[in-house]
Amino acid sequence: MKRLMDWHLKQWKVDPHRKPLLIRGARQVGKTYGARQLGREFENLVEINFERKKEANKIFEKDLVPERIIQELSLFSGKAIVPGKTLLFFDEVQECPEAIQSMRYFFEEMPSLHLVAAGSLLDFALEKIGLPVGRISSLYVYPLSFMEFLVAIGESLVAEAVLSHEKGVPIGDAIHSKLLNLVGQYLSIGGMPEAVAKWIQTKSPLESFKVHHQLADTYRQDFQKYAKKHQIKYLDALFNKIPFLVGKQFKYSEIHGEYKKRELAPCLDLLCLANVVHKVHHSAGNGLPLGAESNTEWFKIIFLDTALCQAILGLDLSAWFLDSRATFVNRGEIVEAFIGQELLCYSIPYRRTDLYFWKAETSSQAEVDYLYDYKSHIIPIEAKSGDGRTLKSMHRFLESHLHSPYGIRFSAQNYSIFQKIDSRPLYATASLAHEEQIESLRSLF
Repeated sequence: MKRLMDWHLKQWKVDPHRKPLLIRGARQVGKTYGARQLGREFENLVEINFERKKEANKIFEKDLVPERIIQELSLFSGKAIVPGKTLLFFDEVQECPEAIQSMRYFFEEMPSLHLVAAGSLLDFALEKIGLPVGRISSLYVYPLSFMEFLVAIGESLVAEAVLSHEKGVPIGDAIHSKLLNLVGQYLSIGGMPEAVAKWIQTKSPLESFKVHHQLADTYRQDFQKYAKKHQIKYLDALFNKIPFLVGKQFKYSEIHGEYKKRELAPCLDLLCLANVVHKVHHSAGNGLPLGAESNTEWFKIIFLDTALCQAILGLDLSAWFLDSRATFVNRGEIVEAFIGQELLCYSIPYRRTDLYFWKAETSSQAEVDYLYDYKSHIIPIEAKSGDGRTLKSMHRFLESHLHSPYGIRFSAQNYSIFQKIDSRPLYATASLAHEEQIESLRSLF
């Protein structure tokens, strides 16, 4: 499967000013696969998995001198490590924090060596040891975006048509219907690479659904790796309950009657650090950066993958295949989460992206699903599960935030523009891709 990260990794390879690179993201989103694909661009790939070969950790215990480390890693792997010709890949690097620390010295003393590292729980190690500023780069990876999904299932032509389509100009009705059905298919199969691969191989959604449940169990098993024993019950309660709260302002009181915020809040932070869930923070939206006016007590939650979220809910995912239009209407919170997931996928990949929403700080119920920094403008975004004709909150925001030039509604409607509302179909979220992602999207076709 072609991935957005492939383009970025190739650009990193030829960058004369590159730094050692950390590939960051949740378990099973394709980090290791991406590094191995990059390895094909070199004469040889040397992969050190610190979880499977724990004895490799000893190489980093003596000191962090790159020349000695390279010599011993060559002997350990049985492969010569030659700067400029070899990709050195540290996998599950969180198991050896010293290996992470060594990356800064590789940058300073052996800059010609291509060094990449990844790990399923990497951010927990970084939380403890820190990240040397200006010495190591990061590349954030998410589940397959809708565009990547289209290319993976052989629909490159329609994906390219969406990316190049002019805003405000309706697309043909037949193509519009086809793409909405494909969005329904994506919301059923999701963007986790293994689930998509099963769909491609078998054309049986049931096989992909099995993968969702296996992945959910894997994430639950990970609790023991990063939480204290007494926290596991809180993590389990959060993991099982959060899918029911998607699209709503998060309240700890809705998790479990006996559990308190002081017990749950640190565990929610752990799930965020594992990249299993993402917070959507409140922002007043009066200026950039959006986080400058963020209220930490107001936030919503989305899961890393909409299909995985629905699997935990126990929803019938086959409904997306049977009647996608009706299912859009019935699962509005999932559609909202889908737009959030897409915004993350198309954001700047070299830094962590936070999502924001707006809610009037009065008795009014006015609320906008997302605020997005697009080309240095604050753009309010509404995700509508049906035709989405009511946009009172959007108008309220635009009237009170004159610096926002327009708002975007994503819905089942075709493209159109009326006054300050730019209506785009649900399948066109890639139209908001940042410049850093535009070329990577084009490389898929």
